[in-house]
Amino acid sequence: MKSTAERHSSYQKPTLRSEAFARAVRKAKLRVVGSGGLRSLFEQAARKAASLPRHQFKENWPYLQTMLRLIGAYERGEYKQVSNDDLMWIVAALNYLINPFDLIPDMTPVLGFVDDAAVIGFVADKTRETLDDFMIWATKRVRNVP
Repeated sequence: MKSTAERHSSYQKPTLRSEAFARAVRKAKLRVVGSGGLRSLFEQAARKAASLPRHQFKENWPYLQTMLRLIGAYERGEYKQVSNDDLMWIVAALNYLINPFDLIPDMTPVLGFVDDAAVIGFVADKTRETLDDFMIWATKRVRNVP
């Protein structure tokens, strides 16, 4: 687990200070507060994740998958135990992921997904407890454990 200082310093990364990330956060607030957009976001982000180079996401790959599953379950009304703040951060990360023209355009050879991985890592750290709680809920649900 990262210290508070490490989590705070990660927000200083250029990707997280970029206009592309600010735009993703603004769009997330609209998607969370407004009606709709989560199904479309889930579908677009799931398609994008299927084509991503997993190695660039390292230990955050399972958390990206968890973000996708959480948004899908939330949108279907199956899982609502997530704060609006954490939901907004997760939606912002997925908004950033699906934007092909973010800080480093996705078609840039080798580096195209470095910024996406940084955003996913930042949001995974910020929402770790929520993502872990969802994984526990999902595991119990699959196993039909009360």
